[in-house]
Amino acid sequence: MFDYIIIGGGSAGCLLANRLSENPNYKVCLIEAGPPDKSHFIHNCNPVNMLYLMKSKIYNWGYYAEGNNKTGKRRFFWPRGRTLGGSSAVNAMIYSRGHKSDFDTWAKLGCKGWDFKSVLPYFKKSERQQRGADKYHGVTGTMDVVDTTHHFPVSEAFIKACVEAGIPRNPDINGENYEGVDFFQITQTPEGRRAHASVTFLDPVCDRKNLTIITDAHVKRILFDKKKTATGVEYFDLKKKRKLVTLEAAKEIILSAGIIGSPQILKLSGVGPAVELKKFGIDVVQDLPGVGENLQDHPDVILRMRDKSGTSLTTFPWPYMVSFMSRFYRKNKKPFVFTITDSGGFIKSDPKVKVPDLQLQFAAVRMRPHGNGLFTPNKAGFVLHVCHMRPNSRGRVLLQSKDPFDAPRIEANYFDDEMELNALVKGVKIARKILSQKAMEPFFKAEEVPGPKVQTDAEIRQFILDKAETVYHTAGSCKMGVDKMAVVDPSLKVRGVKNLRVIDASIMPTITGSNIHAPTVMIAEKGADMVLKKNKI
Repeated sequence: MFDYIIIGGGSAGCLLANRLSENPNYKVCLIEAGPPDKSHFIHNCNPVNMLYLMKSKIYNWGYYAEGNNKTGKRRFFWPRGRTLGGSSAVNAMIYSRGHKSDFDTWAKLGCKGWDFKSVLPYFKKSERQQRGADKYHGVTGTMDVVDTTHHFPVSEAFIKACVEAGIPRNPDINGENYEGVDFFQITQTPEGRRAHASVTFLDPVCDRKNLTIITDAHVKRILFDKKKTATGVEYFDLKKKRKLVTLEAAKEIILSAGIIGSPQILKLSGVGPAVELKKFGIDVVQDLPGVGENLQDHPDVILRMRDKSGTSLTTFPWPYMVSFMSRFYRKNKKPFVFTITDSGGFIKSDPKVKVPDLQLQFAAVRMRPHGNGLFTPNKAGFVLHVCHMRPNSRGRVLLQSKDPFDAPRIEANYFDDEMELNALVKGVKIARKILSQKAMEPFFKAEEVPGPKVQTDAEIRQFILDKAETVYHTAGSCKMGVDKMAVVDPSLKVRGVKNLRVIDASIMPTITGSNIHAPTVMIAEKGADMVLKKNKI
């Protein structure tokens, strides 16, 4: 018997396990479907390892989402981390929080206590900011947030070109100002190792006697008694030929399985839209129509260029590539801290937009979406991601069957509202303007994608519909709120049942204008605080 059972060892689950087990009187269990995170591929941040993690069947769920008529009903690859650390163990490690208004909007929607002023202390609590403490940053946490130390020449030129194009330089997009570009800060150790949620929050406390960590545990369902109180969890032990194991919780069960796993597990447990559950013969514990709805993502397009300088990352000439890759393994004179998408920031698609609605992410490597073609022989190049931050379109997560091992059906529903499509058309034009600046002249050889034949708004629009993909920022499928479609209330308790909360990115009412790891950690910090205050011994 445990006091708390946490389902999902990702960005939120790892922090929750740390915070809830601080009190030795609480017995805490963290269960994760994937394996431990001890692989070299996770901890060493070289681009080959990152590409492997993107496609790994061991450390990645490798989901696919369905498109709609506008995107030609094509499928979208949606990778998600499947190991301790979750997606923070496989991502590009960019640390960004979002705009103040993102959180103030949550409060305006009825989520009291989730305005920016209220959540800022929780951002600071987990952070170990390399630059030191200030109004917006903390240094007492265990999550390293550091500056990169290696920049390709073309990345330096890109930032200069942005300034030439009228975009302000902003060295801290998580500080007073949100708008602008510079080199991103990332979640790595000062020595250049991945500082994902497991390293950050589990490793320092894994020897606590009151904390049990179980990996390779695929959840079947959450158990309820007749009073709709969550009492335990059933999971399949993947190390023992899917042997079914039951755990009991005396206080609370916390679902932190992410934007896909959390709604799927709720539905398999009888909590969700009654019509859908009955379709698959699942007994209804609580009819909650919002479970799996409100799914949001940041649609992204990539502009790809050839580099005439030959200084971008490529497989040839071999001596350069060998020299570059060796820096991840040898003793360097100074720490080698690097990520592929090392520069970018937030801009407005139109001067009339109040809050920047586009993210730029630049990488000195010629590739297609999801890292495909990352190392193309003798073809140096670079890419510029243009990503829409605050979409109106909504997708959903649906069951395909009652089998817990069947991946759910994911409907991305990109551009159902054309607001984000129109903004991305403007974003492509802005990206081209940046790349045409004087600072880029020593590097820019040719535009490969979308290519010189794509010029009119209609042509750019079609290019986006044909080529847009996820940039791995997803949220909202178990939204927090006070309306009838809310799944959890502002204290993150699942509506209509007892002793069950959802604490992860799925509770966002509206997606933050950021990469997702940092706000998910904040949600977990605040969620842990609420859990502990309720059950204080």
